[in-house]
Amino acid sequence: MAQSNIELTNTSGIRLNKDACVVIVKTEWNSNVVNKLEEGCIRILVQNKICYKLFEVPGAIEIPFAIKSFWDNNQYKQDKPTAFIALGCIIRGDTPHFEYVSNFVSQGILQLNMQLPIPTVFGVLTVNNEQQADERAGGLHGHKGEEAAATAIKMMALLQSFKI
Repeated sequence: MAQSNIELTNTSGIRLNKDACVVIVKTEWNSNVVNKLEEGCIRILVQNKICYKLFEVPGAIEIPFAIKSFWDNNQYKQDKPTAFIALGCIIRGDTPHFEYVSNFVSQGILQLNMQLPIPTVFGVLTVNNEQQADERAGGLHGHKGEEAAATAIKMMALLQSFKI
């Protein structure tokens, strides 16, 4: 049986350092869906009193570049991020473009997780149609924006536990 969204977004009992800060990078494409993901993501971060910054990029392929560039320019600053969240929505069309974009973004975020000392959470929907996107942005299949924020919180707590 699949876990409920409430279980997946449960962050009760997690205590993060006061300097925890998440950078959200979202796409302009499919903004009707991505804005819902953003709202859910921010809702969970605010409930957990976590600082966040938000940036928008033109498309999903630009997400890994923006995250890497932000890290490179802020890693030595006092208010550097402690996690990134990538938000986007790639909807299958009639051409192979969907496969290329989905693969490039997935691989880019994987590489960031292997290279950066902080997590990059994958909150990019890769769906066949807009109905499936809506079902994952607060519908039948939960809220992937909320889940992305909860995952970031859990990963920051995990990293914090390594330093004890």
